[in-house]
Amino acid sequence: MGCCAIVPEAHIGVVERFGKFDRTEHPGCVCLIPCVTDVTGMVPLNVRQLNVRVETKTSDNVFIIMEVSVQYEAIPDKAYDAFYRLTSPAGQINSFVYDVVRSSAPTMALDEVFEEKQKIAVDIKNQLIDAMTEFGFRILDALVVDIEPDYTVKEAMNEQNASRRMRIAAQEKAEAEKIMLVKNAEAEA
Repeated sequence: MGCCAIVPEAHIGVVERFGKFDRTEHPGCVCLIPCVTDVTGMVPLNVRQLNVRVETKTSDNVFIIMEVSVQYEAIPDKAYDAFYRLTSPAGQINSFVYDVVRSSAPTMALDEVFEEKQKIAVDIKNQLIDAMTEFGFRILDALVVDIEPDYTVKEAMNEQNASRRMRIAAQEKAEAEKIMLVKNAEAEA
């Protein structure tokens, strides 16, 4: 508790007077009254990223792990809310991501989840914007980074793709042989 404090760049300082919120301070040197006011904490203004891994089950009973990346920042004008209203913004965001993923993915089949990942990301972002603005945080983006099905399902999908490609290759080869036979017959005639 000195007579001045430093608020670093990209932070908002929270000043309390006798333990009660007094004001916020922008980066720079802050003059304080010793034993009366104190810079209690800092609200970082830089963009933060939270990666959330959610395990859920699709409507066709396939377990998947969906990785969602959320980018957020504190709103400078709502530094009071960002500092005092939430103990753990990351924990709150985590809960909302779990809620949205676990309510939307079970209504879709595995293929739909892959096709609709942009829609899921938009749903997550909208839900977070509604909830986190009240607590002094701005949600910049929410991205579904990865959808990872169970290993056995992934292997089965790879086998399906391989057999489909083999079937197409066999059809192409048969078509080429047919053309060769026709050309040979024309040449002999």
